[in-house]
Amino acid sequence: MPSSPNPPQPTAQARLGSIDAYRGLVMFLMMAEVLRLSKISAAFPENPVWKFLAHHQTHVAWAGCSLHDLIQPSFSFLVGVSLPFSIASRQAKGQSRGWMLFHSLWRAIVLVLLGVFLRSVGRPQTNWTFEDTLSQIGFGYVPLFLLGLTKQRWQWAALVTILVGYWLAFFAYPLPTPDFDYAKVGVPPDWPYHYSDLAAHWNKNSNLASSFDTWFLNLFPRAKEFVANNGGYATLSFIPTLGTMILGLIAGGWLKHKPALKPAALSRDSATEPFHASWQTVGWLVLTGGALLGLGLWIHESGLCPCVKRIWTPSWTLYSGGWCFLLLAGFYAIIDAGNLASWSFPLRVIGANSIAAYLLAHGPDRMILNSFHTHLGRDCFQLFGPSYEPLVAGAAVLLIEWLILYWLYRQKIHIRI
Repeated sequence: MPSSPNPPQPTAQARLGSIDAYRGLVMFLMMAEVLRLSKISAAFPENPVWKFLAHHQTHVAWAGCSLHDLIQPSFSFLVGVSLPFSIASRQAKGQSRGWMLFHSLWRAIVLVLLGVFLRSVGRPQTNWTFEDTLSQIGFGYVPLFLLGLTKQRWQWAALVTILVGYWLAFFAYPLPTPDFDYAKVGVPPDWPYHYSDLAAHWNKNSNLASSFDTWFLNLFPRAKEFVANNGGYATLSFIPTLGTMILGLIAGGWLKHKPALKPAALSRDSATEPFHASWQTVGWLVLTGGALLGLGLWIHESGLCPCVKRIWTPSWTLYSGGWCFLLLAGFYAIIDAGNLASWSFPLRVIGANSIAAYLLAHGPDRMILNSFHTHLGRDCFQLFGPSYEPLVAGAAVLLIEWLILYWLYRQKIHIRI
C-alpha cells in the first residue's frame, strides 16, 4: 500500500462515519436475533423469502457462511480498524507507550471477564469458557496493540505467521483412531461434515483445539467435567481471530493514512485532494477484499483447509476477512468518500456505543417483553396473527433498545472499556 514519504505526526482525528455505520450494522444484526426469523420460517415452510431470511439469521452447521456468521469476524475486524485512530488519539494527548500498553492489558482482561460474565448469566455457577466474541478479542488485544505500533510490513508478516503456524499445528495433531467415539463428544457418527484425508484434521470435536479445551477448561471449577463444546467452538480460536483483527488493523492504517496523491493531483486545489485520496483507498480495500475472498475459497475447495467459522480455520480468516474489507469499502465509499451519510444515522447511533449495544443484545429483551405483556396484555403482539407474533414482538424490543442507544447518543454517553 503506498504511503506518504513524510507522514504527519499523530493527531486526534474525527470519527469516520463509515466505521460507526459498519459497526452499527454488525450490532444491529446481533440485536435483531430477537426477531426470531426461524420461527416465522417454520410457520411458513413453503415461503422462500422467510426461508432465506431465517438462513441468514442462523449460523451454518460447519463449513460455509451465512450473514449471521459474519457478525463476529466483522466485530473483531473493526477492533483492528479502530486501533490506529485510538493510538493516534492517545499519542496526541501525550500518553506514553508504557501507559497505553497498560491500558491495553486492562482492556483485554475486562473483555475476557465480561465475556465470561455474560455467558454465566442464569447459570448456577461461573461458566468458564472463552469462545465468545469478547473473550476472543480480549485474548488477542495486547498482541494487536503491540502490532499497531509497528509498520505494516510487520503486521502482514505476523498475519502470515499466525495463519501458517495455526494450520501446521492442526495438521501435525494426529487424526482420531477409527474407533473414536464421536457420540461421546456430541457429534453423530453419520454427521455430513465429517471430512476425510487432509481436511479431517479440522473435523468437529476431534481436532487440536477441542483437545486443548478438554484439558484447559477442566482446570477451572465446573459442575461437571468438560467433554466437548456442542457447537464445536474452541478457546484457541482466538489465535486466528487475532489474524482477523490484524486485517482490520491494516485496513484502519489505510483509512488513517490516506495514500499520497500523484504529482499531477498535487497541483490542484487542495480542497479536492481528500476526495482523490479517499477513492484510492476504496480501490485498495476492494482489491484486497476480493483477493482474500478468492484465496480463502481456493484453500477450502482444494481440500487444504475447510472454511469453518466455529473453529476459525485459517481459510475462514481469509474468506471472512475478504467480506469485511468489501463491507468496509462499501460504507467508506458511500459515507466518507461519497459524503452521503444521512441515511446511516440509525446505524451510527448503534455503532457509536457498541459495548452498550452488545449488552442490550445479551439479556434485556426478555425484561422488555415482559413489560409489554404487563402493560398491554399477553396478546399485544398478535396484530397480524399468532404466526407473526415473534416478529412483531422482536421489532418492538428492537425499537426500545434503539431508543435507549439514541438517548445515550444524545447525552454523549459512551460505554468504553
